[in-house]
Amino acid sequence: MLQPPDLSGETPQLPLVGRGFVIRYALAYMSIALMLIAPLLVTLSLKVRSLVDDDQAPGALALVAGVGGLLSLVGNPLFGRMSDRTSARWGMRKPWVLAGLVGGCFGILVVALAPSIPVVLAGWCLAQLFFSAMQAALVAVLPDQVPVSQRGLVSGVLGVCLPTASVLGTFLVQLFEGHQLAMFLVPCAVGAFFVLLFVMTLDDRRLPPGSTPTWTLRALAGAFYFNPRRNPDFGWAFVSRFLFISAYAFLTTYQTYYLIDQIGSNESDVPQQVFVATLVQSALLIVASLAGGRLSDRTGKRKIFVATASTVYGAALFLVAVTDDFNVFVVGMAISGLGFGAYMAVDLALVTDVLPDAATAAKDLGVFNIANALPYAVAPAIAPAILAASNDSYAVLYGVAGTCAVLGALAIVPVKGVR
Repeated sequence: MLQPPDLSGETPQLPLVGRGFVIRYALAYMSIALMLIAPLLVTLSLKVRSLVDDDQAPGALALVAGVGGLLSLVGNPLFGRMSDRTSARWGMRKPWVLAGLVGGCFGILVVALAPSIPVVLAGWCLAQLFFSAMQAALVAVLPDQVPVSQRGLVSGVLGVCLPTASVLGTFLVQLFEGHQLAMFLVPCAVGAFFVLLFVMTLDDRRLPPGSTPTWTLRALAGAFYFNPRRNPDFGWAFVSRFLFISAYAFLTTYQTYYLIDQIGSNESDVPQQVFVATLVQSALLIVASLAGGRLSDRTGKRKIFVATASTVYGAALFLVAVTDDFNVFVVGMAISGLGFGAYMAVDLALVTDVLPDAATAAKDLGVFNIANALPYAVAPAIAPAILAASNDSYAVLYGVAGTCAVLGALAIVPVKGVR
């Protein structure tokens, strides 16, 4: 049975993890992205567009994605805190992974069958909330199980999960184009298989029954807070991730409408085009993620990789912003893959290196996941205003996204606790 780590935060007693664990962990981690990214990239926007007039679709999508993002904002730290305090016989993480899987898949089913925007909103909120529970528990497995000396490598492998999920999700969606229920549920079925495989083989960290204090309102509020003055490195890492994911949220949330309105694509061609662009992006993303994580471990440096990667991602978005040609768009997506892969691989290792307290890893990572969730509420909320002020210019929207990425690079510079 895996014991709680030393409160020093270094967890030197952890043994090296093997290849089988890393593969199963990566597949489970990928599955969260698979179940959420397929709707975000294609099916959610098409579902919204099928229920309202074309000119109402961006606003309706902003409502659905924004409110769902706010629930994820609450869910990540809350469920992370609850996971840290769970003394179930199964372990600390498994119960929340399983509950999140069941509830999240049910939410996706509601979205798929929804006859109106309010029902889409309700289903997407359920999916975001429960998948947040699964994500909070799964991401805490990294500091629970992986020693510091392997975190760059494992983070690099986890960095491959999003592009893999993006390719697999868009591939599955375009296979079932025209069959809306299958477009939503097949990615869930595939993801559920890999999550269950990992849960069945995980030697979960466990707390002795009665070892955690009683819940109080102060303890509940603490699930959403960290002291940036006491932990400035964690605070700057939070700011950098928020800005970077904001850039990504602008791109993914409005990619479908960008292709239709700026590139001039037919709606029937969009699933195939998103798949092609995602495939090209992901191929380079995988290379950058694996290479970045390994080089970071070998050199002992994190900051230079994170800052450079965020700058490259910003440059790619500026290219996407100024083109009206699909081939140039694909080139921009390829460049973005280099930046995104290196950033996500090394940034996760950097964050686990500057956690405020290893004893509350899931809680702190849950708070940090606000930086992943909040952009999906903020970006859809302000994107319609940007589009309205720019006469529906997606060039301006993606210019703003590129600027966010560059600012994310600058935010990592003040971090002092890692090289």
